[in-house]
Amino acid sequence: MTAVNAAAEELGVAPGLPLADARALHPALAVAEADPAGDAAALQRLAQWCQRYSPWTTPHGVDAILLDITGCAHLRGGEAKLARALVERLRRQGIAARAAIADTAGAAWAMARCGAVESAVVPPGEAWRALASLPIAALRLDPLQASELERLGLRRVGDLYTLPRAALAARFGSGLAERLDQALGAAAEPLSPLPPKPARWVRRRFAEPVGTPEALALAIRRLLERLCRALGEEGLGARRLVLSCYRTDGAVAPATVGTARPTRDLRHLFRLFAERLGTIDAGLGIEDMVLAAMAVESLAPAQLRLARTASLRPAAASAGIVARQVARAVPAAQGSDCDAADPAALAALVDRLAGRLGQPSIGRLEPRESHVPERAQRLVPVFPPPQGAWRLDLPRPVRLLPRPEPIEAVARVPDDPPVRFFWRRLLHRVRRAEGPERLGGEWWRGEEATQTRDYYRVEDEAGRRFWLYRDGLFQAQRTPRWYLHGIFA
Repeated sequence: MTAVNAAAEELGVAPGLPLADARALHPALAVAEADPAGDAAALQRLAQWCQRYSPWTTPHGVDAILLDITGCAHLRGGEAKLARALVERLRRQGIAARAAIADTAGAAWAMARCGAVESAVVPPGEAWRALASLPIAALRLDPLQASELERLGLRRVGDLYTLPRAALAARFGSGLAERLDQALGAAAEPLSPLPPKPARWVRRRFAEPVGTPEALALAIRRLLERLCRALGEEGLGARRLVLSCYRTDGAVAPATVGTARPTRDLRHLFRLFAERLGTIDAGLGIEDMVLAAMAVESLAPAQLRLARTASLRPAAASAGIVARQVARAVPAAQGSDCDAADPAALAALVDRLAGRLGQPSIGRLEPRESHVPERAQRLVPVFPPPQGAWRLDLPRPVRLLPRPEPIEAVARVPDDPPVRFFWRRLLHRVRRAEGPERLGGEWWRGEEATQTRDYYRVEDEAGRRFWLYRDGLFQAQRTPRWYLHGIFA
């Protein structure tokens, strides 16, 4: 048995009891298969739901959630009212819960598990007094360790206060002393919260719950207007949008759309969400909606439409002949004045088809070097992401020399950046240095795997910045040489 309800617990059934023994206590016992993965996912969703009380929440164990409510309690009328409101709201959703607020996560966990009241608040600095009368298991100990302590007569947390820590660590290991220090605030216990919501999001709350498709569509359009306006101010376009609809019963109904190219076209995005309206389960009503741009890219302002007589460059040629023919047919059938060579029009078509057929069903054929028919082509996205060996997220100099130029450099120790170097008969004294960034040899080009370069970004006393690298590693038979490869602005 992994878990039991209150009725089974009254009959003597407890977690860890074999099913045969539980059946012997109550033959008509109702059982169900345990679903640890489903329980973990449900606890994750509940932790996200708790973010309405604090932005720092995280699941703890298999049946607990930790919240850091520092600076948040006054928004709910104080700590006591926050704890009672949280427990009451969970009860209305059919979830039995206990809550405790204390200076430390360990003390809060102990009071929630073993305290006398359903929602407890420990005054600041009073954790040691509140924990003294609790059972030793309140320190989140291993069951075998807790039973060993109880066998020795240490049944309460307060029994450990007067014992020397060295003796405790020698007999029971450092885990017992660490748990006690965490509960009393003598040892730090960092909280790893759930990832924060993206900054590019908009929210709409309703005075009364809504659930009709018309009301949902109107709310989505209003959210898109605000989000597209904000993205336009930043010069960004959305690639993936997530709509989270918070229902009155505590559940969250999500809807996600993706785009082939970055866009902030309101009409196009609203059309994509209109395809998802049928998948949103409003339940008894939706009281809160959040629209977030989970993936964005740069999108410069561009002219969206030209006259039919204008000459357009076929920018969508890379999308394939079949895609261009379909793109020509669809705008004509819809009476649109968009030219089929417009990549934005083609991207809108791809997004609509992907919404109906699924993203893996839409693509274009790319030729490959092979005489075998099944290997001569492959299916790739219509608009593949930009690729290249030059990574834009790495610091690179504005001017890259045609070929690295050798320099004479002096370093304090072999693996340190240089403190001065000679380049083109001039001495440069290094004031600041960053690095190294190690690049290995490209074995597919026949280079040795041990052929490495350690790049440094250095600044001399005159404020000039250079890109240097040390070729190779220090070895007994070979001393590496230094080169200058680029100059920063």
